[in-house]
Formats: sequence, C-alpha cells, structure tokens
Amino acid sequence: MATHTILIVEDDPAIADSVAYHLGRAGHRTLTAADGATGLRLFKRERPDLVVLDLMLPQLDGWRFTEEIRTDDPDVPIIMCSARTSEHDRVHGLEIGADDYLIKPFSMKELVARVAAQLRRRDKERARADEGPIEAAGLVIDPDQVQAFAGERSVGLTAREFEVLHVLAKAGGRPLARNKIYREAWGYEMMAGDRSVDVFVRKVRQKLRAVIPGTEFIITHYGVGYRFDPGGTDGE
Repeated sequence: MATHTILIVEDDPAIADSVAYHLGRAGHRTLTAADGATGLRLFKRERPDLVVLDLMLPQLDGWRFTEEIRTDDPDVPIIMCSARTSEHDRVHGLEIGADDYLIKPFSMKELVARVAAQLRRRDKERARADEGPIEAAGLVIDPDQVQAFAGERSVGLTAREFEVLHVLAKAGGRPLARNKIYREAWGYEMMAGDRSVDVFVRKVRQKLRAVIPGTEFIITHYGVGYRFDPGGTDGE
C-alpha cells in the first residue's frame, strides 16, 4: 500500500520514469507531469505529499511553479532537481520556497533517501502537537500549529523556516553548529558548501524583524553557527 503521494514534474521522460520507478519501489504512489502547467493542475487536484521538481520546464518553469505552489501551500516539501550548478541558482531556489536542491546527475538512492527524510520531517511536525509552545520576548513558537506568533499575528513561517527556528529555540541559548541545525531540521547530513542553513536563518530573521522590530532572536555565533538569544545583538 502506498505511504505517500509524490508529484514528479520533469520533462525528460527517462528521468521521470526512473524517479517514478525508484519511488514506487520505496512504496510511494507517484504522479508525473512533463511541464509546469500540467504539474500545477495535478498538484491542485491531487494534493500530493511532496513534489520532485525540475527547473527547466516548458510552459511554466520550476521557479514560477514553486512560487505558485507556495502561495497555495506553504508546507508541502519541494525538492528541486536541476543541472544548474551555480550557488546563485541553489540559493535562489531555497529562497523562493524549495526545501532541498539536488544537482543532476544524482543517484536515485540519494533522491529516495532525501524524499524519505523530507516526509519523516513533515510527519514528525504533524505528530508534535503534545509539545508545548516556547515563549520568549513576545514571540510564541507553537509546534502544534507549526508557526510562530507575535501576539495574535502570525510570523508567516513556512514549515522549513519553522523547523529551523524551533531547533534553535529548543537549544535554550546554546550555540548550534550549522551541520547540527541541518541534521535536526532536514533529517540528514549537510554536504560541504551547502548554504541552506544560512539562507533559512536569513529568511526567519527577516520575518521576525517585521513583526517584532528592534528584537533579535537568532544571533550569529562566530566560528560555530547560530544561537537563539532574544534581545541579543547581531552584526547582520
């Protein structure tokens, strides 16, 4: 019996078939679309648990597809897969809403492992309702709602942004290395040169500053990583 539904948006039939085959062997139900417009229609109709997304797509490219999805569903995991290898492309993909970025060619074993980690993370979030909220300096970090609030106002975090903030807040002011944050928030080991943690910390900071100006919650701990320290000062 399929455990999750995965939408594969990929215009190369050989790659799409291979991804579908390996995810199917892992027990997932798969849907495929050869262009972004069809993928978007499938997403809205089927509401998959995760999206595996190529960037260079006909009709609607992966960038625009991601933006459209994020206006509709801020939580569904998106794994971008692309031959574009520049740091700018990887960072931009994460900034507009992707949860992960795999560079082609990639091993199917690695893709299946990353899909599993993303789904475990999402399922863990759904099962975390019995964890109490964390309150600090007017901010409430609520695992039940997978969101942070300033009074009645939502900070507007995505699921991944919430996960990064929650990992830091749970550490109680202890500095955490980037690879520790990544392991806790993504569910697997960070590869050398990966800037995902920095990208997501920057996004969380921007959203927190918008709702609680004048208070820094995430502080850069130089030579280590980051720490949750409401009222601390940071040079960034």
